[in-house]
Amino acid sequence: MKQHQALAPYLSVHAYGLGDLLEEQARCRPNLTAIVDGAHRFSFQEVDDRVNRLATVLRNHGVGRGDRVLWLGQNSFRVLEALLASARVGAIMCPANWRWSSEEIAFALDDFDPKVVLWQNKDVGEINRGARDAWRPDSNWICHDGCEGETNYEDLIATADPTREFDPVETSKPLLAIYTAGFSGKPGAALLSHESLLIVSWLNQVGQGVTETSGYLVSGPMFHVGVLMGALATFMAGGRNAFVARVDPEELLQIVESEKLTHAFIAPPTIEQMRAINKDGKYDVSSIFRDAQMSDYRIPLVMPGSSPMMSAPGGYGQTEIGGLTITKWMGGEAAGRPSPFLQAKIADDNGEELPIGETGEILARGPLVMCGYWNRPEENARRVVNGWHRTNDLGRRLEDGSIVFVGPKTTMIKSGIENIYPAEVEACLKTHDGVADVCVIGVPDPTWDQNVKAIIVRKPGSEHGPEDFIEHCRQRLASYKKPKIVEFAQALPRGPGGVVDRAKVDQAYGGGGYPKVG
Repeated sequence: MKQHQALAPYLSVHAYGLGDLLEEQARCRPNLTAIVDGAHRFSFQEVDDRVNRLATVLRNHGVGRGDRVLWLGQNSFRVLEALLASARVGAIMCPANWRWSSEEIAFALDDFDPKVVLWQNKDVGEINRGARDAWRPDSNWICHDGCEGETNYEDLIATADPTREFDPVETSKPLLAIYTAGFSGKPGAALLSHESLLIVSWLNQVGQGVTETSGYLVSGPMFHVGVLMGALATFMAGGRNAFVARVDPEELLQIVESEKLTHAFIAPPTIEQMRAINKDGKYDVSSIFRDAQMSDYRIPLVMPGSSPMMSAPGGYGQTEIGGLTITKWMGGEAAGRPSPFLQAKIADDNGEELPIGETGEILARGPLVMCGYWNRPEENARRVVNGWHRTNDLGRRLEDGSIVFVGPKTTMIKSGIENIYPAEVEACLKTHDGVADVCVIGVPDPTWDQNVKAIIVRKPGSEHGPEDFIEHCRQRLASYKKPKIVEFAQALPRGPGGVVDRAKVDQAYGGGGYPKVG
């Protein structure tokens, strides 16, 4: 015991959070450009000064350890500043979805209960003001892009004390909150710690081949962990982050050319628009693409072809485990292997590990896993089993130890005593050469509770009958998982994001009787 007490002076030596990383960048890379955003260009030393000032502003508005800061706006370098300043005061920062409706904003304000809201006037000012007036008109709202008659971000920064002041942090404490898809009828804010963000930043730095000479185009929405991790990887490596408020294909071409950017987050539809604009090679994009038509584009995470992640693309992840943290570039097949900072296993409903080849829920543990959901004690208790995080996703282990991602465990069919996951049956049917699209549902049965029914869109020219598809599953799955009923459709209903609308499929094809599942 005395020996342990003698080590106490070193406890503070090991405290290291995201705010400490900025301090070190300002020390070892003071004059390298860290941020580009329109007319704004800041070195790491200048960012450090601005973050010190913003931390003072937050303290002056009552923000302390464990308090929340909410961002209601589009992409901006100030999102990064707000995250770093929150790290310095021990707060939790959430970049909200700027496309949220007034009802969704109202929900987040009540749920997250921020001490300070950083908001945007351009494009979304009316809905933000309405949300403030309906919530707490006298609360601390700071307009980041300038607005007459409002408390303005840059005005506060200019007059704030730049003295660096932050206590050593516990790296396991939450820093970033990201609202994820709804469970039990409402979304939840997954809380990621300093430690998780630092590790994932390093993983992305290595995987995407980011160095201090790299430039990252932050064109994807910063309320997604995949985009934030690219930005943080670049920040960690000492590279340049170039921000755009929202996606404009010509603006992206212009900034790639002018800044000679090397990495980006660009969605496929935007690439097609960029190709149309650049059909005559108007813009030089050679710093990031092979040619003017961007023919080497493969995935939204754009990076050099020589990077480990591009050499072996693929993986599995979710916000709750720090993003893409089971990856093909780590080795193996299918989704690949977990990073060295994550344990994963395939388990049954009781959390017991299943044999190789069997489908079950992907469980994870380690410093990358979230600290839990904000303000969701019941869900947090439900999502942990025997010290492991339930991902609510299905997978299986291959003989070489790799993990196959099967699909979400969002709907379960109960046939007798057996649990059947539509995602697994759909994955099997999609390997049939006659299937263009498929949705598997449960239909009520007086004897078995439910039967498995497959709604299949056949490929043009396919004349396969129902039995062909049933037999295909019988040969590849446990017999009880195969469809008993097959019906054909011309198309499946889909939601705005392109995902099959299962509720509409159920309604149209007799689905129902589902058990309650986690």
